[in-house]
Amino acid sequence: MTTQPTDPAALIDDPADLRAHMGAVNPLAERKVLDRLDPFCCDFIALSPFLVLATADAQGRADASPRGDAPGFVQVLDDHTLLIPDRRGNNRVDSFGNILAAPGVGLIFMVPGIAETLRVNGRARLTRDPALLEPSTVQERTPTLGLLVEVDEAFFHCGKALIRSKLWDPSSQVERGSFPTLGRIVAEQTRAIGVAEAEATMEEGYRTRLY
Repeated sequence: MTTQPTDPAALIDDPADLRAHMGAVNPLAERKVLDRLDPFCCDFIALSPFLVLATADAQGRADASPRGDAPGFVQVLDDHTLLIPDRRGNNRVDSFGNILAAPGVGLIFMVPGIAETLRVNGRARLTRDPALLEPSTVQERTPTLGLLVEVDEAFFHCGKALIRSKLWDPSSQVERGSFPTLGRIVAEQTRAIGVAEAEATMEEGYRTRLY
């Protein structure tokens, strides 16, 4: 399989070429972008149990990270500010490290059963303010860190991608046994732990260390 295009002329590396190739922007697509969270956005966030957080470091190296909890786990502090609580993880803090270097973030909120998504772009800061984090307490555990997002843009994205992928269609779900467990994958990729131990550790984490 080739890793490079055979025709350099097929590459697009100029904004004007990109616009000429794709055509004009639909006027509604331009006008739908808000500079704040309106009631539709707030209601969608209140229903959402899952989002993807995109960040990049100072060199432009990108990262995308999932965030999930009970619907409405992201707090709408006002129509320009969101608070995303940090839950227990592996302490890699890739996203947080990126934000310290380059505060720009992109969020995609999803709601199971709804094909459309909500995109929010803005700038983020890290907070350890107990007064802000206390409302996110679950199972008597209060997050020690949260992400404050100042909203620059908010807009709904059409459902074509989720419709094409059949993401919410139960009939499209993969049988879990058809793909290796994360424990097995980590054990075989790292060669630092046995498969049985890795799988047991992973299962215990899912049971006892979600919060």
